[in-house]
Amino acid sequence: MVFISTAKLLLVICALTFILFVRRTQTVDSSLTGLSTPIAVLAVFFAFALSLFWTVAPQAEALGALAKYGKLILIVLMVLLIRDRSEASFALACFVLTQTFLLASSWMLFAHLPVPWATSRMAVEEYSVFSSYLDQGIMSAVFAAICWHLREHAPGRWGRKLAIGLATAAMGNVLFVLSGRSGHLVAIALLSLAIMWELPRRYRTVVLLLPFLLALGLFFSSTKVRDRLTLVKNEVASYSSQVAPVTSSGIRLNLWHRAIQTIGQHPLTGTGVGSWSSEFNRLERAQNPAHVDIDANGNPHQEYLLWGVQLGIPGVLLLFVLLFSVLRDSMKMEKNHARATQSTLAALAVACLFNSSIYDALIGDFFCILLGLLLALGFSKSASQAAIPHQPEQAT
Repeated sequence: MVFISTAKLLLVICALTFILFVRRTQTVDSSLTGLSTPIAVLAVFFAFALSLFWTVAPQAEALGALAKYGKLILIVLMVLLIRDRSEASFALACFVLTQTFLLASSWMLFAHLPVPWATSRMAVEEYSVFSSYLDQGIMSAVFAAICWHLREHAPGRWGRKLAIGLATAAMGNVLFVLSGRSGHLVAIALLSLAIMWELPRRYRTVVLLLPFLLALGLFFSSTKVRDRLTLVKNEVASYSSQVAPVTSSGIRLNLWHRAIQTIGQHPLTGTGVGSWSSEFNRLERAQNPAHVDIDANGNPHQEYLLWGVQLGIPGVLLLFVLLFSVLRDSMKMEKNHARATQSTLAALAVACLFNSSIYDALIGDFFCILLGLLLALGFSKSASQAAIPHQPEQAT
C-alpha cells in the first residue's frame, strides 16, 4: 500500500507538472478530445463531492471515502500523460512483466517452491502472493484476456505464442489454483466473450449459453470451482436459518439487505459519501442494541449498492453511465484494442456485483490504471503522427 500510494502521488505530481509547464507549449490536439470517459469521471467525482453537504457520515469518514473515489482520476491522467503509441506500448509491456512476475510467483507457491517476496497471509495455503486470492484471481483473469486479445501485437518472433502461453497459464491459475469465487465468475465471463468474438457472427447468439456451459464443464473438471460453488449453495441455503450470518455468502446477503433498506429510505439523494458504515450500524442497532459497530469506511461488498446508498438511485445510474462511457470510447478503437478494453470493463462490471471493486484499494487501483492505459493505447498515435501539428481546415 505504501508503494501504491507513493506511485499515485508521483503520478498526480507529474500530471500537474505536465499541465502547467508542458501542455501549454504543445500545438497538437488534446489527447482527451472526443472521449466520453473523462467527462463521466469528473461528473462522478463532482457528485460525490457535492454529497458532502448532506452526508450522515463523520467528516473524516466522508473525506476518506471521497479520496478513495479519487482513484478514478487516474484513468484520465494515464490518457493525458501517455503521448504516443510507443509510450503506451512501453507502459503495457511494464504491465505484462509485472503480471507475469505475479503469475509465476503464484505457480511457484502452488509447486511449494520458496517465494520469499510473498507477503500475503494467504500465500502458503491459497497461493496468493501480495493481496488476497479474491483480488489476484480477478487480476489474473483480466491479464489472461489482455494477453489473448493483444497477442497479435506482441513483439518478436515468439511474441504471439508467448502471449497465448501467458493467457493459458493465467486462466489456468485462476480456475485450478486460486479459490476466489469472484475470480472464477470473471474468468467465465471473459472466456465467454473471447469465444463469442472468435465465432462467426451467425453463431454469436450462443454466447447466452456459454457461461452456463463453461460453468458446468468447470464444475466437473476443477475441484476449486466445484468446491467454491458448492460452498456458495450451502451458505445461501443456511442464511435464513442462522441468528447471525457467519459465512462469506451469509454476510454478503445481510450487507446487501441493509444496503437496499437504506436506498429505499433515501432513494433520491442517498445518505452521502462515506455513509455506508454509519447507515449499516444504525439499522443493525435498531434490530439489535448490542450490535458492535463495524469499522469506518466499510462497504457492502457490492459496488452498485454502495453507490445507491451514498447517492440514491441516481448514483446507481451514474455508475452505469461511467461504465457505458468507457464502452462507448472503446468502440472507436482498433478491434484488438477494443476487445481488450471491453474485456477489462466486463470484468469490472462482474466483479462489482460481488465486491466494491472501485472503492476498494488494490483492485480498484488495478482497474483504474489498466483502463486508463488501454484507453491511452487505443487512442494514441505513432510518434510521427503526434509530432504533426494540427492544421485547421480552410473554408471552401
